[in-house]
Amino acid sequence: MTSIILWISLSLLIVASALPKKHMIYRFLVAGVGWIFFALHWAIQSSHFVEIMDYVNVVLVLLFSLFCIFIGMTMMKLGRKLHDSGDIAMNEIKEIGETTKVRDMSTLLTLTRATAISGLFYFPFANLAFLNTWIISMVTDQTVWLSELFGFGVIRVGWDLIELNGLLVQIILACTAIESIALFSGLILSVNAPGKRMFKAFMISIPVIYILNVIRDAFVLVAYGEAWFGEDSFFIAHHVLAKAGSGIALLVISYAVMKTLPELLDMIEGIFNLFRKDERSIKDI
Repeated sequence: MTSIILWISLSLLIVASALPKKHMIYRFLVAGVGWIFFALHWAIQSSHFVEIMDYVNVVLVLLFSLFCIFIGMTMMKLGRKLHDSGDIAMNEIKEIGETTKVRDMSTLLTLTRATAISGLFYFPFANLAFLNTWIISMVTDQTVWLSELFGFGVIRVGWDLIELNGLLVQIILACTAIESIALFSGLILSVNAPGKRMFKAFMISIPVIYILNVIRDAFVLVAYGEAWFGEDSFFIAHHVLAKAGSGIALLVISYAVMKTLPELLDMIEGIFNLFRKDERSIKDI
């Protein structure tokens, strides 16, 4: 059921992103419904994290669900406002000089496009078995290769399992960095910017994220197998050092991407501005 809801939401966001500007009313209404379905998908996910007692992720997915509801309701309000004033294209609104409306509309449409593209990248790997197996197997291969390159006697004992000194490490989807790759791909491809700058942003993010992730996986494997940090080697290597390193790396990559594509900063600022507005201001968009 949850996968059906997910694909409905993703399909609606894709349709809203693909519609031409002359159908601005339908872009906002369709996107609004898509965001509501997306909110429902994430709300349902909270039950899984409750079962495994991961309450931090319970809070996170519920907060993201509320964020999706806010975006969805805001887009539907905009769609109704446009319907009341006639089907006005973006360039016609600019001629009227309603710059605040233009910024808010542009922010919401860019965010919708980024989410649709990111979803197209990520969710097939999460939901289609052959893609899931392919990317996990590929990362497992490269983790083994890198570990062997530095002289560690790792043994691949399964398509997703690696052994070192009798200790097993399993490569799962989260170990492939596909979430970060999908996120940055969606953000980069969603903005209106010259192709040269978009390509530069892609090259300083996607390949770097993938390479650093393989290094991270090899580090965790070797640290655990060689007991670099004693009995808690896996916990320290994976949950502390690797997570901290990944966080720092993503911050640096994000900074580099936003320096290359300042249009992303405009979108982020626009989202914060929407949240800062009171209910009356949102109704007056």
